[in-house]
Amino acid sequence: MSAPHELTLAEASGLIAARKLSPVELLEDCISRIEALDPRINAFVRQTSEEARIAAKEAETEIARTGPRSPLHGIPVGIKDIIDLAGHPTTCHSRLRLDHHAERDAAVVARLRKAGAVFPGKLATHEFAIGGPAFDLPFPPARNPWNPAHHPGGSSSGSGAAIAARMIPAALGTDTGGSVRHPASHCGIVGLKPTYELVPREGVFPLAFSLDHVGPLTRTTRDAALMMNIMAAGREDYTRHLNDGLRGLRIGFVRHFHERDQPAHPEMAAAIEAASALMENEGATVSNLILPPLGEFSSVNRVILVAEAAVVHEDWLRNRPEDYAGVTRRRLLPGLFLPAVDLMHAARHRTRLIAAVENAFRDVDLLLTASSMDPAALIDDIAEVERTYPRQARTPFNVTGHPAVTLMAGLSSGGLPLSIQLVAPLFAEALLLRAAHGFERAAPWKDMAPPLHG
Repeated sequence: MSAPHELTLAEASGLIAARKLSPVELLEDCISRIEALDPRINAFVRQTSEEARIAAKEAETEIARTGPRSPLHGIPVGIKDIIDLAGHPTTCHSRLRLDHHAERDAAVVARLRKAGAVFPGKLATHEFAIGGPAFDLPFPPARNPWNPAHHPGGSSSGSGAAIAARMIPAALGTDTGGSVRHPASHCGIVGLKPTYELVPREGVFPLAFSLDHVGPLTRTTRDAALMMNIMAAGREDYTRHLNDGLRGLRIGFVRHFHERDQPAHPEMAAAIEAASALMENEGATVSNLILPPLGEFSSVNRVILVAEAAVVHEDWLRNRPEDYAGVTRRRLLPGLFLPAVDLMHAARHRTRLIAAVENAFRDVDLLLTASSMDPAALIDDIAEVERTYPRQARTPFNVTGHPAVTLMAGLSSGGLPLSIQLVAPLFAEALLLRAAHGFERAAPWKDMAPPLHG
């Protein structure tokens, strides 16, 4: 058997159910992995090992007596540190929240806990899920396991890094302009942004109320489906049609996002084209599809985001601005000076953009787009991080609320992950995961892992 930390969620779950692996063994191996690698990766801001050990032992005893409650019973799941975990601070990676104490679990954490998940720690984020990577905060920024000199993507940076480094099999992240899918893109894993409000946001520190989503980061699409079965409270079984494949699906390829609107790095563009060809080889019909320009989605997202974030941060911005990281302060302050007329124009245009995407699904089942336009930048090259950070096609689907998943699509010549994005109609996560699994199953890089050694 592989070392427990190398197992996917589904693999570990199957072995636990078959009494061939105990939750205690799995957790201890993950803790050893964290202790060996996290000094280089900085994925965790707080380890809760002793509490997790108690939960794992309880899971072991219960499973031996009555069997697992769910496929997540005894599985370690990391929590992005803007999501409440009862009894622990939710710092949001900020000195402004170091004294915070969560009295109860966030709603999504409560669902995972009820399913038997074990929580080994809180994971790094960009400050308040907007300011980063930054080096003037109480905690260092997370780094990319494929090359720790590079950015792991954000803002769910610790979640992406921890999964890719095989520290834990699954994690929670949040996504307001792409913050689950960005680290998935840069770390070579699966990041799913569900339909808006499918997963509850109670107990999650807000960035922008009408754009925020909570989603899973995992190694595989099957693992994402297992997480969603719990996170969406049994709305449907997202694993049921996973093996149906791509045959017969109509996919609209939004090429202009990465060809004209924001021309992608040549290696990223080639990976997206290769992904399209692979999907056709697997039986999908791929045709070009035109949406409004990427810049329109990005502008609407930015206006709404900074306005809604200003509501959350107004008091701190006026009274404690020096306590933010410089990059966080620069990104939040414009919201205090945004004319109301600009917000109203953005809100009106948002309805047109939603309609445009909805209309696209009259003719196709799914959309294929770029996720990131570039491989991960060097984390300490501030200018390059700032240049590449907004070069992405994830933001449109925060504006519209449609479910989207990012998948690995190869490696760059520098050994960094390349990626694609698939998008589905509202509440069609099962279809989205079916297509993603069909792609993943046929892809030659599905078993690739970062060259990290403990």
